[in-house]
Amino acid sequence: MALEAVLVGLADRKERAFVQALSYGTVRWYFRLDRILRSLLDKPLKSKDIDVRVLALLGLYQIADTRVKPYAAVAETVAAAGGKKSWAKPLLNALLRRYLREREQLDRLADATEVGASAHPDWMLAAIRQDWPQQAADILAANNRPPPMVLRVNTLQCSRTAYLDRLAAQGVDADASTVCDTAVILSTPVDVEQLPGFRQGVVSVQDSAAQLAAKLLDLRPGQRVLDACAAPGGKTLHILEACPAVAELVAVDVVPERAARIRENLHRAGLDATVLTADAALPAQWWNGVPFDRVLLDAPCSALGVIRRHPDIKLLRQPEDLPVLVERQRALLEAAWSMLAPGGLLLYATCSLLRQENEQQIRWFLDGHPDAREWSIDAPWGVAGACGRQIITGASGMDGFFYARLIKAK
Repeated sequence: MALEAVLVGLADRKERAFVQALSYGTVRWYFRLDRILRSLLDKPLKSKDIDVRVLALLGLYQIADTRVKPYAAVAETVAAAGGKKSWAKPLLNALLRRYLREREQLDRLADATEVGASAHPDWMLAAIRQDWPQQAADILAANNRPPPMVLRVNTLQCSRTAYLDRLAAQGVDADASTVCDTAVILSTPVDVEQLPGFRQGVVSVQDSAAQLAAKLLDLRPGQRVLDACAAPGGKTLHILEACPAVAELVAVDVVPERAARIRENLHRAGLDATVLTADAALPAQWWNGVPFDRVLLDAPCSALGVIRRHPDIKLLRQPEDLPVLVERQRALLEAAWSMLAPGGLLLYATCSLLRQENEQQIRWFLDGHPDAREWSIDAPWGVAGACGRQIITGASGMDGFFYARLIKAK
């Protein structure tokens, strides 16, 4: 949100792209850069000087991981310390120039610690390694790579092949996804306003892993469908694009601003759904009592599968968040099940890699609900677990995602 507010104020497209790349890169490599900065400082900066600390990290990132000329990175970082923080100019100059001189040694010191080498907090390293010991190295590496820009083609308006032709005509290099028949992967990210048909809803930005949900729902004409926790509406749109003859689609999100995003995306695509600002875990407050034939529960989670898209997760997510998230997921599962018609299908999804949020949740639910059975997912993507199917971050170019299908007894 803070970055969006800054980007809106920048008129030049290249300047916006640079500021965004600098911000994302510094956050992505924060735990490594922090190790280097600690080695450079004789004593920690005071908490009130966090802005100076951030400038130092931005300067280090530009030198270590961008094509910015080192002298320019030093000069611009030092120049940014103006006003009441002018005292920091010589400090920043000394820190960055020392890094230029001693970079090899300082990088080795950072690599000597697991946190510095992987650029992940220690609790997250432990959690990923515990659940995915064989894949952990690949997951950590994928988290530190910028993700591809992936589009979902609205096949009501245009075939994927035809849209690839439109992109080629505009000089945009792209390929069709091999795991999802609506996904197009761009070789280089572009401004959405440059995408042909974006304003008309011909395409939306959505990772291939998230695009798998609509097909897994096994949609049929005449069904009532619930998209719980629906914002920003990508899966809502895809459901309507995949099966426009559903009887009704209800999209729910508890945050008013996020519900507004769903409406905006529906309007852009020329599609219609019932959008409610409500808590999906409290159906008594909003549900009309008519059962749903299909329920998509894309549950709030730790989001460790989408760190490459949202590197601030490394900083914002804390281990004490997990028990709270697990309880929230269970409350949502119970509520969603109560609204599902006999014979109906509930698709549980998260963008997490942690088993306690994924297969263990489904096992807990099945153990407590004799009227539930799992409909296994047989697919060429992901890893089959004790319950559900897990996509490992970076596999087939996708985000980390988990899916499980539950059928309610008739």
